Amino acid sequence: MKLLYITNGINGAGGLERVLSVKASYLAENYAYDVSILCLNDNDKKTFYSFSDKIKTYSIPVQGNFIQYLLAYKKGIQQIVKELQPDVISVCDDGLKGFFVPKMLKTLIPIIYERHASINLNTHNSIKGKLIRILMQFQVKKFAKFVVLTASNTKEWKGNNIVVISNPLSFEPQSGNPLDQKKVIAVGSHSYNKGYDILLKVWKEVSVLHPDWELTIYGKIDSEQQFVKLAEELVVSDSVSFFNPVIDIKEKYLKTSIMVLPSRSEGFGMVLIEAMACGLPCVSFDCPSGPRDIILNKEDGFLIENQNVQKFTNALKDLIVNPELRLEMGKKAFQNVQRFDISSIMKQWDALFKSLM
Repeated sequence: MKLLYITNGINGAGGLERVLSVKASYLAENYAYDVSILCLNDNDKKTFYSFSDKIKTYSIPVQGNFIQYLLAYKKGIQQIVKELQPDVISVCDDGLKGFFVPKMLKTLIPIIYERHASINLNTHNSIKGKLIRILMQFQVKKFAKFVVLTASNTKEWKGNNIVVISNPLSFEPQSGNPLDQKKVIAVGSHSYNKGYDILLKVWKEVSVLHPDWELTIYGKIDSEQQFVKLAEELVVSDSVSFFNPVIDIKEKYLKTSIMVLPSRSEGFGMVLIEAMACGLPCVSFDCPSGPRDIILNKEDGFLIENQNVQKFTNALKDLIVNPELRLEMGKKAFQNVQRFDISSIMKQWDALFKSLM
């Protein structure tokens, strides 16, 4: 089968790039798919994550003002699709333009949309945000299938073509983490959506009671270093460490005892299942729309009322002072996360692609 992914780029260190590297490589290596990936502006060069050598990548230049950008995007994808003649096209683009690929291509080739983020990521409470939400909702029905990551995500979209396929684990689960390291970990880029401003305020209260514990944050640091500066303002810099993304994040999880996710919204929560695969109990806000489909509250972690900072703080304190609770929840997290095994998830993708042929 000839499969074409259309995305912005694969050289970043984000969750979308990580998941795409895992899925595309698995299909090429294990299902003998003829996989191609179309990127923009040479964003297929020097990839952060590893992609199978069997995958072919293409790039189209898109520049200029809004109109020039869209026209170049339309022309570029039309040319590549005409050249490759794929059996199925899958759009992996959480921005607005990806929703209009069916209209741009006007082809009988089935087109899938893969949604990797909550609709809240694009549609804040503003006139512009509400307009974007309307446009997105209207375009859902234009796709052969609209794939979301959790059952909760289905509540954000309207259409009879919506399918749920979760993200797969990006590595083999590993047990044996003693959870005795006095470290808490958070993973994700430095952006408002990831809620690190909230986390640092939580940590200010926690660190007063537990000054021997450390918070480590892995993720692309923004140019203004807003959270690095906030840590200094809150006088918690001595117990908070910021690191850029690392390829082997598994190693970092195995040297940590607790995972925290303070996000304002998530499409899934890839970092949650990765941490759980290393036996970590997690504390996460019940934000739209992924964590509630991953964490079993008070069994393998804590799912906190969205944006309830005090309850988030209390849950983190409970895990810090109670090593038996950490071990019990960590063990259950390791067991429960097995449902995201890559072989079972990729069987679902293979079946979906073949059903469209």
